[in-house]
Amino acid sequence: MTQQVASVDRYFQAFDALSRDGADRDPSWLQDLRQAALVKFGELGFPTARRGNEEWKYTNVGPLSRVPFRPLLSSTPAPIEREDVERFTFGEPQWPRLVFVDGAYAETLSSVALLPAGVSVLSLSEAMAAQGPLLERHLAQYAEYETKGFTALNTAFLRDGALVHIPDGVVVEAPIHLLFLFTTGEPDLASHPRVLLLTGKGSQATVIESYGGLGEGRYLSNAVTEIAVGPGSVVKHYKVQRHSEQAYHIGTTEVALSRDASFTSISVDLGGGLVRNDLNVLMVDEGASCVLNGIYLVTRSQHVDNQVIVDHAKPYTTTRELYKGVLGGKARSVFHGSIIVREGARKVDARQEDRNLLLSPHAEADTKPAFWIYCDDVKCAHGATCGQINEDALFYLRSRGIGEEEARNMLTRAFVVEVINSIGLEPLRTRIDELAMAKLKELW
Repeated sequence: MTQQVASVDRYFQAFDALSRDGADRDPSWLQDLRQAALVKFGELGFPTARRGNEEWKYTNVGPLSRVPFRPLLSSTPAPIEREDVERFTFGEPQWPRLVFVDGAYAETLSSVALLPAGVSVLSLSEAMAAQGPLLERHLAQYAEYETKGFTALNTAFLRDGALVHIPDGVVVEAPIHLLFLFTTGEPDLASHPRVLLLTGKGSQATVIESYGGLGEGRYLSNAVTEIAVGPGSVVKHYKVQRHSEQAYHIGTTEVALSRDASFTSISVDLGGGLVRNDLNVLMVDEGASCVLNGIYLVTRSQHVDNQVIVDHAKPYTTTRELYKGVLGGKARSVFHGSIIVREGARKVDARQEDRNLLLSPHAEADTKPAFWIYCDDVKCAHGATCGQINEDALFYLRSRGIGEEEARNMLTRAFVVEVINSIGLEPLRTRIDELAMAKLKELW
């Protein structure tokens, strides 16, 4: 408990430094929001795996809380080469892109040309001046910081990030890439990226949110993304995580779906030492639907935890959910998926699956799919599997003259390809396939 208090106190001291660094010149509503979130973080602290806290039962963030992380306060990005950025990009160079280096917006590495009229793709620091009223109405309205310590910490140190605003009836053809890079030039730095994605009525957009580390150092990435999908809008959201294996990544994504809105999420976890992804989707109105897919490929002592909660608050809503993990070494995965069907939410159609392939006797997968149904006249199903590679299939391939290593790679790729093929963007799908195949070779 003493260590917990000391770690929280460090962030209070850093918050004072943030104010001295110019945050006190931000709008009063933002200063008040930060202050309220800091107070709440002081009350909540970091989550623990104590009895009764099922959400964190299998993921211990004690090591994270003991590290003296120093929040990144500078608004000037660290200098990096454009070639370093290109290692973490996907597909076409003309795609709109915002790049953040060590938490700061890197304008010279970004490009938002060729966007349709009325579309805003801005850093939050730019948006404070250009879209202040919009931010005030929506920022911190979907991601609840009152009960979640990491979200409260992110909100307290909310400094920069990305705003994507698509007005009514606008279709953005080109994917928008939000790239957050960490140089690891200094040890034990912490960044708190924030993303706000808003779409109007009948609009369409594809957003890639990706994270990566240029070195092997230890750092904390505590990211919060808020997504509000307007009536009849279609949003495809891809999240790709390629941090250093010494890094901690805590990611929270909160999604609100209006009437007849469609949301697709595909999550890819390849890096990080300790990774926690919270994805919460709220069906605000009838006709909303979501597809939530993910893959996680981990080895050595990596730990990845996916918590996926879908709240069917209204009738005639649909969920399709598929997560797959491949684990080698002493890696561990956690999956907790809850689908909630509220009273009166009839005609809900929801399906949830988590499947795991263990390539090592020391790897461990903890999976807990669940339904909470308070209404009749629904169609719901869930399932979870954990197992080893099929030896009969391996024997069959080897009997056809295929070497053992190649045969194992073919079978592991076949296991995850279903999720990879669900990526609608061909350049992104091709690149993820390449990265996944390279990672799978490490797992053996």
